[in-house]
Amino acid sequence: MTKISTFLWFDDQAEEAAELYVSIFGGSIGEKLHWGAGAPAPEGSLMSVAFTLDGHEYQAFNGGPGHPFADSFSLYVDAKDQAEVDEIWDKLTADGGHGVACGWLADKFGVSWQIIPAEMGALLMDPDPGRSSRAMQAMLSMVKIDLAAMKAAADGTA
Repeated sequence: MTKISTFLWFDDQAEEAAELYVSIFGGSIGEKLHWGAGAPAPEGSLMSVAFTLDGHEYQAFNGGPGHPFADSFSLYVDAKDQAEVDEIWDKLTADGGHGVACGWLADKFGVSWQIIPAEMGALLMDPDPGRSSRAMQAMLSMVKIDLAAMKAAADGTA
């Protein structure tokens, strides 16, 4: 079977990004490859770094400018609760990251992330259409997900 992993193209911050992600989510830094003679970057500079997060393998590549990240690709984090949402959000938006909408953020490298509490799906899929609609409307007004506010909206007490 073919092995599939995620490949992320950075200008020149591949190692910094990999180290940040491993510091937040755990995992490890793996093999580092360096540019050789005649490459499009200085000989000996870092070309790529392998890393793992939660058992998933990634490659971070220093390919130079010209290929920015977009919201159409994001890394999805299933956070256990609001405290974990807040902690991860704060770490990924530090030093230049920013919230986008509905639980999406862009970190300081431009990588898009969705930081979603595990309970959110149940609120959005509530069998009571009024509850699910109120929860959805609350979520659509948020940047960082606030689970308590979504629950209050679903209950009609917001």
